[in-house]
Amino acid sequence: MTPRPLPYGRQCIEEDDVQAVTDALRGDWLTQGPGVARFEEALAERCGAPYAVAVASGTAALHLSSMVAGVDTQNGGITSAMTFVASANGIRYSGGVAALADIDPDTAIVTAPTLSVAADELQKQGIRARVLVPVDYAGAVADLPAIADLARRLGARVIEDAAHSLGATYRHEGEVYRAGSCTHSDFAILSFHPVKHLTTIEGGAILTRDEGAYRQLLELRSHGITRDPARMSKNDGPWYQEQTAMGYHYRLGDVPCALGLSQLKKLDRFLSRRRALAARYDAGLGDAALRATLEPLPVRHGVSSAYHLYVLRTRARPGEGLSALADRRRALYHRLLAAEIYTQVHYVPVHHHPVHHDAPRGGSLSAAEHHYSRCLSLPLYPDMRDEDVDRVLEVLAEAGAS
Repeated sequence: MTPRPLPYGRQCIEEDDVQAVTDALRGDWLTQGPGVARFEEALAERCGAPYAVAVASGTAALHLSSMVAGVDTQNGGITSAMTFVASANGIRYSGGVAALADIDPDTAIVTAPTLSVAADELQKQGIRARVLVPVDYAGAVADLPAIADLARRLGARVIEDAAHSLGATYRHEGEVYRAGSCTHSDFAILSFHPVKHLTTIEGGAILTRDEGAYRQLLELRSHGITRDPARMSKNDGPWYQEQTAMGYHYRLGDVPCALGLSQLKKLDRFLSRRRALAARYDAGLGDAALRATLEPLPVRHGVSSAYHLYVLRTRARPGEGLSALADRRRALYHRLLAAEIYTQVHYVPVHHHPVHHDAPRGGSLSAAEHHYSRCLSLPLYPDMRDEDVDRVLEVLAEAGAS
């Protein structure tokens, strides 16, 4: 029997998900109705934040969070150089300058010191850092308490890009906190793209503890329109509404939220399976021959990763430059591809994209460059079987021996 193709990630849709969508389609509401509020309430409870606002995508969540945090043409923000471009785009959509910070070379996550270097660079250009956007890369949470301390010193706000980390936790001063709880951030954003921990097909959410910000977000996702009589210039009747801000059509409807609510009920199972698969990869990569040439991305002490991605890196040889390291990663990618194992590189650094070539940088971004030259995301999703992991490990072993 020919082995089935293995993508790096994919959705897990089951019969109860199909039924939930079918029930919503047969209901009275297809766009924004009571199902949206039910999903938001369940999401807020799961993450431990008082408020959740469902939106059209994780990118929309980043944009609106930046707007409400005060990013505009007079200031800017800082995010990781090692992330999907949306983390920087949210700042730029709001009119601000998006500066890039380097990453910790071990975990590939921005730190308070690397963000501080980027903030200094912005300051030299006369630009205030209005937001810090740490990215929970691969499912492990950034050092949010330290970043929150830096934000206070800078007079900035923190937007946790938790698109990878729904269900992750981190420990601080003996207490365990949830990704997205906004205990050490002002906002947290989530993505519900099909490769994430749960899906609404496309979609995202913003979490916050700030009631005023929550009210703003609700309006901004729906054109900036209000029906609140206290905020309108006049009231012609119960049908009347006014646009009081330049908002957007960033709504998520009842049908995708029905899918999201069904998926959310299974999040613990999905997380458990991701962690079990990651542990199996870890055990296999502990083999001496594999360990000599490959290393899994480590997780910072005190963090329980949600394992959105399982990132593998080729080990640099003594004196080996980035070009040679990248060539070995490329060869490994094609070796796996030939076996119908579809890996991915996360990510092309933000400053490699032409739109962001001129972004202010916190130093040389050498750690991001080094990570990019050798990283590869292996298949990881809840429907994977143990033997699928073993197959990936077998091809890796063959590639290392050749």
